[in-house]
Amino acid sequence: MDQIIVFVTLFLALVFFIWGKVRYDIVAFLALFILVVTNIIPSEKAFLGLSHPAVITVAAVLIISKALQHSGLVDLIVEWISKVSNKLWVQVILLSTIVALASGFINNIGALAIIMPVALHLSRKNDFSPSLLLMPLAFASILGGMTTLIGTPPNIIISTFREQELGERFSMFDFAPVGFSLTIIGLVFITLLGWRFLPKRQSKEAIADMFEIDNYITEMVISEDSELIGVPVSKFNEGTDTEVSILGIIRKGVRIHAPSKWEEFQKDDIIIVEADTEDLKKFSDANKAMLAEGERVRDTAKGSSDIQTQEAIVMSASPTVGNSAIDAKIRTQYNVNVLAIARQNRKINKRLSKIKIKEGDVLLLQGESDNIKEAIKSLQLLPLAKREINIGKPKRVIGALSIFMAAITCVILGILRVEIAFSLAAVLLVLTKILPIKEVYLSVDWPVIILLAAMIPVGEAFETSGGAETVTNLILSLDNKYPIWLFMGILMAVTLLLSNIINNAATVVLMAPIAIKVAENFNVSTDPFLMTIAIGASCAFLTPIGHQSNTLVMSPGGYKFKDYLIMGIPVTLLILLLGVPLILHFWPL
Repeated sequence: MDQIIVFVTLFLALVFFIWGKVRYDIVAFLALFILVVTNIIPSEKAFLGLSHPAVITVAAVLIISKALQHSGLVDLIVEWISKVSNKLWVQVILLSTIVALASGFINNIGALAIIMPVALHLSRKNDFSPSLLLMPLAFASILGGMTTLIGTPPNIIISTFREQELGERFSMFDFAPVGFSLTIIGLVFITLLGWRFLPKRQSKEAIADMFEIDNYITEMVISEDSELIGVPVSKFNEGTDTEVSILGIIRKGVRIHAPSKWEEFQKDDIIIVEADTEDLKKFSDANKAMLAEGERVRDTAKGSSDIQTQEAIVMSASPTVGNSAIDAKIRTQYNVNVLAIARQNRKINKRLSKIKIKEGDVLLLQGESDNIKEAIKSLQLLPLAKREINIGKPKRVIGALSIFMAAITCVILGILRVEIAFSLAAVLLVLTKILPIKEVYLSVDWPVIILLAAMIPVGEAFETSGGAETVTNLILSLDNKYPIWLFMGILMAVTLLLSNIINNAATVVLMAPIAIKVAENFNVSTDPFLMTIAIGASCAFLTPIGHQSNTLVMSPGGYKFKDYLIMGIPVTLLILLLGVPLILHFWPL
């Protein structure tokens, strides 16, 4: 009975992961709650996942990543790269390489977030489409994460499974032979050939016209002297040379969802429109129709010449995710207005105040520059515009690098366990004031931490209930006379497909016990099978939802779902065809 409950719980969790309407950390917590209530997981063990070494290590690595960014170390490298050449193919090679290298030692999302604004600036400066550059960077960050223990959460988690099985973890660079080989192979394809298949989508000039996004959905108020008063809907766009679509009219609190072409605009109407930022401005100026949020800050903005607009992408850990702009209190807390929201590949027909913000959305912010900077920082948004290179003080750069290298050395020499070494490094970075204390909590991706803490006990229940053994027997029932490498290939393919639709950390927790059981059945080393799961879980190239790096570049790159398949399928096939042979070469059975 326990096994049935576990399977049903995991199936429901998988469905909700794929559905995507409920945050993955909430789904994981609900799965944990079900198994605790049914006494499959003892209540005293429900929250042991929070103290699990993998969870502590991931949190510490995220803090260290933020400290390295804050020190200016990575910016020094990026500044040098940006001056080397203005040719597209050179920029693809250089930026992809640096992202891959950085991803081995800092969080791969952090590595991409550092360099993406630079890439966008270069694409504008050199007049080439950002869509040709951003996806290679995202894929490079994913590849680079495979090269070290701390490069990506799947490697950290798989190492803890090895410790449970063999009493010893993978070391810092045990992943390097296979991971580095696959990274080089992937980078060669991506930088020399893959990017050439991507669509060239040039964005229109806008406030941050270095990227392409879908049109904004926003609201405008028709003032008493507006040229639109008395004009029918069919003629509202005439004479302005703009492409503005009317989605609805709100008149005296009543919404007209699909106004007829004869409907005439009236004073104080609120019109819901869809357009890009340039056309919004042209339309507003020509017709004296004010952006609804812009109208509200007129009084607070009086006398200030520092009012500006800024576009920023919503990161996964942002507290705005799942909330509307009003619920997130962006205006009340930061005195910054959300003028509009853009979402790739989905038309939003709700009022701006009712739109629930999602990861990957692009927000058009308005306010004083200092307020916008504070909002972006506190809300964990990524500004999509040219940024100043943050050249750190030499002492701060040297200090951050020294502490980081000392932690790595302690792990390599076996002086300290990885979670202890990196936690100590994080504390030292704060004590030496390289990283401000307030940045510590902002740097941790809390949804991922909760996901891991909840899924680890669930994964253990999957094994102790006999679920892993049942799935293993199903796999082996195919015919155990087939070569072992074929079963490794099947495990890698299944893991890879799962990681493209659910979180890669959750994928590892589910697949690692199965891999261990298969290895035990063949009476061979578990290491090649654990490496198979680690590689498969790290290679989510087929969808924009499989990895946060893919989500991050979707809107600024103007990508559609199918674009990920164009370059993702060849890279995935390379991983599948070469991954198992490389694993068996470096990790013999």
